Amino acid sequence: MSVKGFKSHPYIPNSVPEVEQEMLHEIGLNSLEELHEEVPDEIILKNEMNLPEAFGSEYELRRHVEKLLKKNSSCDDNLNFLGAGCYQHYVPAICDEINGKGEFLTAYGGESYNDFGRFQSLFEYESLMAELLDMEVVNVPTMDYAQAAATAIRMGCRVAKRSGVLVPASMDREKLAVIKNYCTPDLTIEEVKCDEKTGCIDVADLKAKLNDSIGVVYFENPNYFGGLEVSAREIADAAHDALAQCVVGVDPISLGVVAVPRSYGADIVCGDLQPLGIHMNYGGGQSGFMATMDDPTYVLEFPSRLFGICRTNTEGEYAFADVAYDRTSFGHLRDKAKEYVGTQTALWGITAGVYLATMGPEGMKEVGETIMQNAQYAASKLAALPNVSLRFETPFFKEFVLDFNKTGKTVKEINKALLEKHIFGGKDLSGDFPALGQCAMYCVTEVHTKEDIDTLVSALSEILG
Repeated sequence: MSVKGFKSHPYIPNSVPEVEQEMLHEIGLNSLEELHEEVPDEIILKNEMNLPEAFGSEYELRRHVEKLLKKNSSCDDNLNFLGAGCYQHYVPAICDEINGKGEFLTAYGGESYNDFGRFQSLFEYESLMAELLDMEVVNVPTMDYAQAAATAIRMGCRVAKRSGVLVPASMDREKLAVIKNYCTPDLTIEEVKCDEKTGCIDVADLKAKLNDSIGVVYFENPNYFGGLEVSAREIADAAHDALAQCVVGVDPISLGVVAVPRSYGADIVCGDLQPLGIHMNYGGGQSGFMATMDDPTYVLEFPSRLFGICRTNTEGEYAFADVAYDRTSFGHLRDKAKEYVGTQTALWGITAGVYLATMGPEGMKEVGETIMQNAQYAASKLAALPNVSLRFETPFFKEFVLDFNKTGKTVKEINKALLEKHIFGGKDLSGDFPALGQCAMYCVTEVHTKEDIDTLVSALSEILG
């Protein structure tokens, strides 16, 4: 357990030899190796691990980590026009103030954090989110959007008692990989073509692929390319005509200005809470939600926790508590549960609740309008550059795809040149969607000023010649 030069391991508690021996004696062992006697010999590492020397103090460790972090190019130091699932939105100071409180900071999940304050906070989040979505039941957040979408799809297939799933070919490839991994082999995932001009679902292809094996039609609005599915009602109706469930993924910050999925026929809604008061966190900050109407057919299919107001053992008394707890894998069913409760991100649910309470209906409308206005201005200015155009002819919210195929430069080259000017360019789509050629997806939100956008336009104009 010790490290060369140290009497005890600097990062492992109770590794002082005397303490270690006392603990071993208590459990009737002579060495730590005896703890691992049942581990097969063929999987035991025989050689020394190639590890650097241990740091002798917390200060040395901190200095080392800070030096590594300084190698990053962050959105604090650069203009950022990246999106594609993780977005730079304004985070009100109150969101950081509340989620930094000790009683919430460790609000991951599990019984060790079961307190009325946390239960109430998450109930309030669920209620606010339900109002935003015009739905009635919202879960304690899952790991991220991909998990929420995969779980929502499985829920829909259980309701429909079918195993086929249709998804748009324009989906984020990483999210699609998660869905396939989570749903295989129980469900079969098939992609529906997208219209080349709009980037939206090809409704004719969708209808051709609908049959009595399809349990769920899944699509996103806005879609991965940022476009709004103008045929959303027709898609949902086609799914229902085939006795399939309609599952819709949505960007929640759009719902102050864009119609809620329920209005055009969604049975289950899912998405990511990250736009609602949650910072981008080096790949973290993601948090998935799911929502349905208050119908036992759907509610009992939720694998995740639901907090509600329940009666106590005292007549006339009520409290915040788990609803239908035994339907989860936490309950007595365990391995017979419909799904296991995955990683929860309850802290981000509390944060999103604070954001929604702070913004209110008018605030959500204003931020949505600001985003759309900024994005429209940026798109019009960028598309006016020589040999640059908008790839898709469809309304969009905050993301849009620029076509650079006629510029003679690759998106990789363009983004490298932009970074030299301290600008993060749009997401390069050439790898995931090679048929598009040299196209990039740009994201514009309420944090971008006219000056920021003009700076991007000027930089691109210079780079493209």
